[in-house]
Amino acid sequence: MLTVVRTIIAIVIIGGAVTAGYFIANKDKDIPKEVEKAIKTVFVEEVANTTVPIIIPANGNLVAKNRLELYAEVQGLFRSSAHDFKVGQQYRQGETLLNLDASEHYASVQAAKSELYNLITSIMPDLRLDYPEYFDKWQNYLNGFQMSRSVPELPETASDQENYFITGRGIFSAYYNVKNLEERLIKYRITAPFNGILTEAAVTRGTLIRPGQKLGEFIDTSVYELEVSIGKKFSDLLELGEEVTLEDAGGVSYTGKVVRINGRVDQGTQTIKVFIEVKGSDNLKEGMFLEALLNAKEETEAISLPRQLVVDNSKVYIVRDSVLDLVEIDPVYFSDENAVIKGLEDGTRYLSKPVPGAYAGMRVKVYGEETTKAQTE
Repeated sequence: MLTVVRTIIAIVIIGGAVTAGYFIANKDKDIPKEVEKAIKTVFVEEVANTTVPIIIPANGNLVAKNRLELYAEVQGLFRSSAHDFKVGQQYRQGETLLNLDASEHYASVQAAKSELYNLITSIMPDLRLDYPEYFDKWQNYLNGFQMSRSVPELPETASDQENYFITGRGIFSAYYNVKNLEERLIKYRITAPFNGILTEAAVTRGTLIRPGQKLGEFIDTSVYELEVSIGKKFSDLLELGEEVTLEDAGGVSYTGKVVRINGRVDQGTQTIKVFIEVKGSDNLKEGMFLEALLNAKEETEAISLPRQLVVDNSKVYIVRDSVLDLVEIDPVYFSDENAVIKGLEDGTRYLSKPVPGAYAGMRVKVYGEETTKAQTE
C-alpha cells in the first residue's frame, strides 16, 4: 500500500514539473491578436432634390393610319393599271389601281339608257295634250340627254297628277334601273383614294377577277399609328394631343402625338391601349418597331437613382459618420433600370453603387475622402 502511494506522488510531481516547464518555455511568445476586419471602400452621391419627369416607356409596331384592302365587287378580266400592279409601286391620288373589262356591263347600261329615253319620248304627245304646263321641262330633259354621259336627274314633279302620270308610264323604274347599272359600272375601275404605295398585289394583268376576291393592299405612307399599352395607374396622366418622343432600334428619334386613348382596361394585364400618331418622315415604314417615351407627370422634391440601389422596394443605404444606415424612402415610380424616390433630405449621402454584403451598422470608407485628407495634410 505504501508503495502505491509513493508511485502516485511521484507521477503528480513529474506532471507538475512538465507543465511548469511548458509555461516557462512559452512565456515570452506573442499571444495571437484578433485579426482586424477590412473596411470596404464605397462610392456615394449627395442628394439634390429636384423636379423629376416620370417617363413611361412603351413599344409597338407602326401601322398605316390609312389602309385600303382591295376587293373585287364585280367580275371581269384585269385589263390595265396606271402603273405596274406590283408590290412597292407608288400611286398618286386619283390614279387607276385596277381597271377591269366592263364592255358587257357597259352595253347593258347603254341599253337601259336607251329604254329610258324611249319611254320619255313616248309620253311627250300626251303631255302636250293633257299637261301642257309640264311639257317644256320634259322636253328640255330630252334635249340634254346624252348616251355617252351619266343619265341626268329626272325633273321634279310639280303635282300629284304629273307624279301619277310619270309613275304609271314606268319612267321612275327605268331611271333607277339605269342609275343602279351606272353605279355598278363604276366598280369596274378602282382608283387610289390617297397618295400611297401598294404593299400587297394578289393579281396580275389578264387575270379573271371574281366578286369577293382580294386584289391587294394599298397604304398611305405619310401618316402612321403606334399602338402601345401602359399601366392603368398612368392612364389619367396622359392627355389627347400630348407630344411623345419615339425611338427606333438605331436610336433615331421621331415625334408623335397621342390621338386616342382606349376607355377599356385589359382585364388580364390591367393596361390601357394608347394610340400615337406619327408622320413627316420618309424613314418610317409599316411594321417598324418603335419605343415610345411618354411624359406622364413631373414629381417635385425627388431624385432618380439606379433601381438596384433600392432595397426591398422601400429602403436605401446612406452613409453617416463612415457607418452604413438603411433608411425608409417613399418610392414614386420604378422603370426597368431606374427608380424615382422621395424622402431623403438634401445633402444626405447615399450609396451610388451596390456593396456586396452591406448591412446597417457596417463601417465603410468613402472613396476619395482618404486622398483628400492626405492632400490637405
